[in-house]
Amino acid sequence: MAEGRSYPTRPYLAVSAAIIRDGKVLIVRRARPPASGIFTLPGGGVEAGETLREAVIREVREETGLAIEPIGLAGHREVIARDRDGKVERHFVILPFAARWISG
Repeated sequence: MAEGRSYPTRPYLAVSAAIIRDGKVLIVRRARPPASGIFTLPGGGVEAGETLREAVIREVREETGLAIEPIGLAGHREVIARDRDGKVERHFVILPFAARWISG
């Protein structure tokens, strides 16, 4: 996610992908804050004018170099982080997709 998303005035929309290949699911280790070092599904923010499907394909390609085929939406996850004073520091609505590995 791009910097400048701290203390938002609205939630940010993001996508992720559970990429399935040979019965296994790919996870990645976050390289940047927030949550650097944490293992998660690859993904990121949806850009204006971009469909959810386009966003998940782009984000996975940017983060992993993989080409994928999204199969379907697998639910949702909401992340709300508050600072010591109780103010919302981050708020993301994440839509994870199940996806097939194509190449890469």
